[in-house]
Amino acid sequence: MTVKKARALEVSSAHAIVTGGSSGIGLATARLLAERGAKVSLIARGRDRLAAAAKELSAVARAADVADQAALTLAITELEHEQGQPCDILITSAGLARPGYFLELSDEVFREMIEVDYFGTLNALRAVTPGMVERGRGSVVAVSSAAGLIGIFGYSAYGPAKFAVRGLMESIRAELTPRGVHVGVVFPPDVDTPQLAEENRWKPEETRAVGGTIKPLTAEKVAAAIVAGIDRRRFVICPDTGTRALARFGSVLMPLLNREFDRRVRSIAGAAKGTQ
Repeated sequence: MTVKKARALEVSSAHAIVTGGSSGIGLATARLLAERGAKVSLIARGRDRLAAAAKELSAVARAADVADQAALTLAITELEHEQGQPCDILITSAGLARPGYFLELSDEVFREMIEVDYFGTLNALRAVTPGMVERGRGSVVAVSSAAGLIGIFGYSAYGPAKFAVRGLMESIRAELTPRGVHVGVVFPPDVDTPQLAEENRWKPEETRAVGGTIKPLTAEKVAAAIVAGIDRRRFVICPDTGTRALARFGSVLMPLLNREFDRRVRSIAGAAKGTQ
């Protein structure tokens, strides 16, 4: 392996590709990068929202399913050609969250979470990192989740996929950092996005109790943390103090957290029994 000295990445002259860029965290991050002068390219499945986002940001876009490696690789190649510049910054924000009871979720839900959240991240990384290594510069940032730091009631399909994203980024950080490529992973808690609204349709009452009354973050706050992480070449990117503490002290805090989570779950079960 040839070790390369990291070269400064100027966002103002970079080509940034954002998967899941038509809404939520992806769109908010794309907006910040565009404001900084980057050429922005967007990838998402929903054509209407994608077209609206591209128009707003004067970006170029391609509709593709991140779980389809061939389609995603082609989309990235076309975007690089259209922008006249290879990908300098990759944000993998495309993802799905489908909570539910472990004993009730279908096998298809478990497969879909891995295909979209994990392989969707992996497929994008595989498409852009060889060029970044060759040039000795670039930044790749994957969006994991607070559910990728600790197991949470109701997230038996989603959580493991986000744990896998975390493990992937930890592994490639060790390989790509010495070759000049910045690697980052983001651990947002609940974020006020269309995805959260959809997720809440399926969320068990116990999951809501575990989450307590914490107000969701805005997508803009998470986006600001991501862009700051790129500027400072951070690996762990946490947009709030709660996930920052969990990322740093999770192994120590886990017994205490599990005890509190179990107490909240039992309270739901007790309340349900009392109404019978």
